[in-house]
Amino acid sequence: MAKDYIARDPRTGLPIATGRKQRKKNTKKQVTGPWQECSRKDILALANGEIPQLQVDWGGRRYVLPREDGIRGLGRLKGVWADRAHTCLLKALESDEATIRIAALEILPVVAEQRSDELFDWLSVLLDDDEASVRKAASQCLEDSAPTFPSGIDSSLAQELRSPIHARSEPAWRGLKGLTETWPEVACDHIDELLLVTDVGLRRKASKLLRNIVQRAGAMGWDLISWALNDEDADVRRNASSTLASLSKKEPRIAIMLTERAILDADAKVRNNALRAIRSMDTDDSRARTLIMNGTRHTNVEVRRSCIEMLPMLLVEDKLRLIATELLQTETNAELKKMLNEYTFDASIEGTEAQKNTFLAPALPVPALEREVAQAQGQAVGLESAPLDRPPLLESTDELPQDP
Repeated sequence: MAKDYIARDPRTGLPIATGRKQRKKNTKKQVTGPWQECSRKDILALANGEIPQLQVDWGGRRYVLPREDGIRGLGRLKGVWADRAHTCLLKALESDEATIRIAALEILPVVAEQRSDELFDWLSVLLDDDEASVRKAASQCLEDSAPTFPSGIDSSLAQELRSPIHARSEPAWRGLKGLTETWPEVACDHIDELLLVTDVGLRRKASKLLRNIVQRAGAMGWDLISWALNDEDADVRRNASSTLASLSKKEPRIAIMLTERAILDADAKVRNNALRAIRSMDTDDSRARTLIMNGTRHTNVEVRRSCIEMLPMLLVEDKLRLIATELLQTETNAELKKMLNEYTFDASIEGTEAQKNTFLAPALPVPALEREVAQAQGQAVGLESAPLDRPPLLESTDELPQDP
């Protein structure tokens, strides 16, 4: 069966989008355990503490399940059972026992898919729990919930991202990274706020996530890249400029405008990233051609070198020699002058005799009859010499012998 036809952009070769791609729902994977052998009623009874423990056979072994395992099994209660599971989970979150609160935090993202009322309020409270193990479980719960429930954990995520405690901030940053894949627009709001803070460490971390949103966030992502390119910290600008090559494939016009600024940056790595973006651009674009031509007169040697190396891809030979001659008048670098001299060299005029001959059109072959007549008259044909046994042809017809 023939493959379906795919319309592609003739400039980039990428498929032409015909509509908005549907966002894939991020469903949490159910944690497996012995509680899977329990009935729904037994799970509720065990999770509520109505029964102290429950014995089940699972995987060829017998297990004695405590209340914590009953809470972990609440993720199995869906549909008409969801309300009862939600109520049971709220009771577990406010329990005085740390192990109960930890088990409730482990299953919270799964139960929240059915009903999330008040659950994330409790999550924000448990992030500051007195027990370190509970705080750790709450941070992990925040990381797992961020890609699916951006509105529920918005304020908690913003707070944890700025936490000076590494054990609390790192899960939040991983959650924000996951959020860039599912809800890039929401992630842009967090990154936007982080790029405005005075803490340079936070700005650097936020700028590293620009690579994740450059293909998904649209105009919001372009604004963030533009803002980061103006940052006073070189690392932030480097992270922002590293997205230009990828952006040039998705939105070449926006990438050119941002590259025009990055190519003038004082930091060498930022300029190198801009040059990498220029090399990936469509050289038929008039603005890209202008950017390369301007780069041949840049104050930085490496920028001039890269742009001069791209001139043969832009110009025909005659135009290339003309531009190279103009650049030689102002170029001071010896290597670049040597490169430009090679561009100005015209083998058809300045080359050796053998090089010049390669540009000559081949002579038409002499017909066999004319060749025979010429040889009969002692004339040379092509580069062949006349036969020595025949007299040379008389210079004038007046000297030809007359018939009596």
